[in-house]
Amino acid sequence: MNGEERFCPVYAAIELLQEKWTLHIIRALLEAPRGFNELARAIGGCNSATLAQRLERLVELGVIEKEVTSHMPPRTRYSLTEAGRALEGVVQAIEAWGRRYLQVPG
Repeated sequence: MNGEERFCPVYAAIELLQEKWTLHIIRALLEAPRGFNELARAIGGCNSATLAQRLERLVELGVIEKEVTSHMPPRTRYSLTEAGRALEGVVQAIEAWGRRYLQVPG
């Protein structure tokens, strides 16, 4: 096995978390489970197709869960799994770093 074929968890995690909107989705779901439209409003600026794509990927990876109720029209609710909640420390570390080293615009 050469170096390119070996799994690196740091590389894999960065590849996932650097996808645009992924950390915004996780941050919003750390606050509370949300429906699709509520999540879109909470993160702001993400188009519906991109949000749906990111949510689908995060569900596939086991970071979030999708619950669909049987009401008409069907309602979808997203929440973090154990793996998703484990990212809370990452989000808090980013926040602490930003508060310490980044200036408020304006």
